[in-house]
Amino acid sequence: MNDDAQILIARLLTHQTLRRDDKMVKRALSDDTFRAEVDKRLLETGLKLIDNVYADHVTLALHRNVEPKIFGAKDVWQNNNFGLTRDGVALLVVLWAQIILPKRQRQETHQAVNDDQTDMFDKDNPIPRAEDTSIGISYTALLADFGDKLGKKTRMDMNLGQLSKLGFIERRGDVILEGPLLDLLMDTDLLKERIINGALAEVFNRAPLAVTRRRAIDAANDSVSTETESADPPVAEAAADADTAPADVPDSQA
Repeated sequence: MNDDAQILIARLLTHQTLRRDDKMVKRALSDDTFRAEVDKRLLETGLKLIDNVYADHVTLALHRNVEPKIFGAKDVWQNNNFGLTRDGVALLVVLWAQIILPKRQRQETHQAVNDDQTDMFDKDNPIPRAEDTSIGISYTALLADFGDKLGKKTRMDMNLGQLSKLGFIERRGDVILEGPLLDLLMDTDLLKERIINGALAEVFNRAPLAVTRRRAIDAANDSVSTETESADPPVAEAAADADTAPADVPDSQA
């Protein structure tokens, strides 16, 4: 068991995220004794396992007890250890609010993206996976709504490239989709009310410009040949000059 706990932690440190249906992850989520051993080892190094039933992955983050020693080590309290600037963090919050909050609503009502009607017995079914309920948002619409406030196109493209490399989002043509970390490293209980009733209240009162994950991927695959001939350089390349490179281990304050 000890060896298994060591291997699971090493894999998480190496790969940053693992799927919930991974054999060792499933064991950590269902075997209390094994989970206790994993948590004990992580705590000794100031880390904790992050998972929630709404996400398809698990990851590691700094334990709350050590955060002041890490983020308060400099004159100014750090708000993340990914090297994200203020506008990058703001963009991350906007993406989380527009992608994750609607997805959570669909999961809580047990409604998949392609469901045409509600099953009277759906409450007895497991919570749908993120990949079955997550909907992407249009880059064009995002730029129109928030470009002026988040550094306009050049700056937004750089931050989107960095968020993509970090695993928060995925890009499929014009569509921005949920990445493995987007629903793991944001404190939903703390942010949800502030977002819905505060900073983005006007956004949630408008009809969302969104496309389903499957349709987005199909559309991107259909147009990939024409895009490669005429598109601008990939966003990931634009992020090459972004700020500091991300730390190896994420934290829950991003």
